[in-house]
Amino acid sequence: MMMFLFCVAALIAGYFIYGAFVERVFGINEKRTTPAFSKQDGVDYVPMSNKKVYLVQLLNIAGVGPIFGPIMGALYGPAAMLWIVLGCIFAGAVHDYFSGMLSVRNGGASVPSLTGRYLGKNAKHFMNIFALVLLLLVGVVFVSAPAGMITNLVNEQTNTTVSMGMMVAIIFTYYVIATIVPVDKIIGRFYPFFGALLIFMSVGLIAAIAFSSEHSILAGYKFSDMFTNMNPNDLPLWPALFITIACGAISGFHATQSPLMARCLENEKNGRFVFFGAMIGEGVIALIWCAVALSFFGSMDALQAAVANGGPGNVVYSASFGLLGVFGGILAFLGVVILPITSGDTAFRSSRLILAEYFNMEQKTLKNRLLMAMPLFILGAILTQVDFGIIWRYFGFANQTTAVMMLWTASAYLLRFNKFHWITTVPAMFMTAVCITFILNNHTLGFGMGMQISTIVGIVASLLITGYVIKISKGKGDPEFDQAEEDKLIDYTESRD
Repeated sequence: MMMFLFCVAALIAGYFIYGAFVERVFGINEKRTTPAFSKQDGVDYVPMSNKKVYLVQLLNIAGVGPIFGPIMGALYGPAAMLWIVLGCIFAGAVHDYFSGMLSVRNGGASVPSLTGRYLGKNAKHFMNIFALVLLLLVGVVFVSAPAGMITNLVNEQTNTTVSMGMMVAIIFTYYVIATIVPVDKIIGRFYPFFGALLIFMSVGLIAAIAFSSEHSILAGYKFSDMFTNMNPNDLPLWPALFITIACGAISGFHATQSPLMARCLENEKNGRFVFFGAMIGEGVIALIWCAVALSFFGSMDALQAAVANGGPGNVVYSASFGLLGVFGGILAFLGVVILPITSGDTAFRSSRLILAEYFNMEQKTLKNRLLMAMPLFILGAILTQVDFGIIWRYFGFANQTTAVMMLWTASAYLLRFNKFHWITTVPAMFMTAVCITFILNNHTLGFGMGMQISTIVGIVASLLITGYVIKISKGKGDPEFDQAEEDKLIDYTESRD
């Protein structure tokens, strides 16, 4: 129990201490007009309250990643919890803050445009392709996962036979509607409630274990176990753990989602609460599910058997109903199902906006929104026919590689303005080494090279990229010109007087 409480306390302290430091390095300006006002269009640029934007941001970024990832990561033992805490504070929350605030500073721009501005046109073209591929994978994953979970729930509880194909069709229909209607009509109106439900049910699950007579939180585990690889199959912790647990620690998908709420942020002073804070909130959710996985089944072998019998979805189902009974289990399970659905629609929405930016097509007109969205849904429908396991593996690597690009983009920005860039450069270096080592070593997705040579190449490549980014950024830009461009935005309080 103490280990869990220590991890939660560390995340909260990270928000107040390190989050304040990151905000100070960035340098907010409370009088600067945000895109929600300067580009207000009633569709994507819509001012929303601070609490509402936070809850929407939390739901946007929290798909099945902070649940499925920590459950799979729990197979390594409490080391997964250590990565969630350190990764969330020093990498994920920093990544999310800069992806959101740089979008605010650049008129609500999407991540490819941000990458292009600070790393160059070639990086922009790469990110346009990579971000769209990632978002399509996310959209497909977040159709298949909830469709499968809902199908299993209905069939188990009602003794009927509902086809997964029907659930896929229903979810896809919803995605089409949510992607093209104004952001405040569905997302802004209902998602804050879903966000509150998510938090309530996550806390409910951990409380159920705490007061259970059969289970106790992390019983039998010691703080020293956080530095031990306990995987029952002796799978190496490096670098797989840092790919397996993505959304609960650091996730490139968030870089595609933060600009959605950057277009609704009323004031720059809200950025730490919305972007840094939502990631900390997701970290707490990830800790809860990691602790549930480690505590509910009693042993690593039992957890592995549960995963083998139906994947992380089976762990969610078993723990929810086992801890909360039928009624509570249904509510908790539905709370989990909501996560991928509320991220899947925003994944397609982000794709539409990235394409619109690329083709310079305004999105106030419904016809234009449909023109950008429908090809994405056709491709997504085709990809749902591919095996879910294959899609998930590619999603994991694409996700972390996108995070790497966003972190390097933030470093280039900080270097250009002569600010303390190491807050983004250090996690960028680490995650670059992780991704390169993983793709070189992995036998399914990558090149199947030995771990030692893969690690050496990953570290050397990370150092070379660091030198390259510093070279092209520090002293190469024109900070005074960039600052003048930003300062063209007038005081939003004056603009409304």
